[in-house]
Amino acid sequence: MKVVEEYNQNIGIVILAAGASTRMGTPKQLLPYQECTLLRHTIEVAKSSVCRPIVVILGAYAQLIKPDISHLSIQIVENLQWAKGMSSSIKVGIQELTTSYPEVKAAIVTLCDQPFISTEIINQLALTHYSTNQPIIACEYGEALGVPALFSDRLFSELITLKNGEGAKQVIKKHSQEVFSISFPEGAMDIDTPKEYAELLVMT
Repeated sequence: MKVVEEYNQNIGIVILAAGASTRMGTPKQLLPYQECTLLRHTIEVAKSSVCRPIVVILGAYAQLIKPDISHLSIQIVENLQWAKGMSSSIKVGIQELTTSYPEVKAAIVTLCDQPFISTEIINQLALTHYSTNQPIIACEYGEALGVPALFSDRLFSELITLKNGEGAKQVIKKHSQEVFSISFPEGAMDIDTPKEYAELLVMT
């Protein structure tokens, strides 16, 4: 694993947490989960991985959320255009990586509301990129490919130019012949509504 750890100093993580949680009715980033909050759980999982740096994108509830995570060893960036959708947060995150961490050669894009994300999944994305040299490593759940997903730096320009609320899946679809997938069936669950959150608490 030592070789992989050295290599992965050049793989960053962008955690998207800028949304307004409209369907939840309260900031889902701050929902209690695993003795902390949903967002902090995702950050702790990322911190335990071999990847650095970790960039967290805040938006709608930035001032409420910052006190919960500001003590962690992460880079917090506020997306002032968060209302334009996920594409705007991806853009801010990749721009932060390329500007502040020019040594980064790949980025893992992930969400704050996939509760079953694990350090093992993040490390597997990095290790698979290292072993296959494929420019995109995506998670497979159901019949879909999606995030968490790793993108090499040659795709950063495409991530930055996503528009109209498009997500990283658009880049995955466009380059489908260059995608290597790993299995993450639990990735199908994300938390958008009070009902989904209640179901999560029953499961855990």
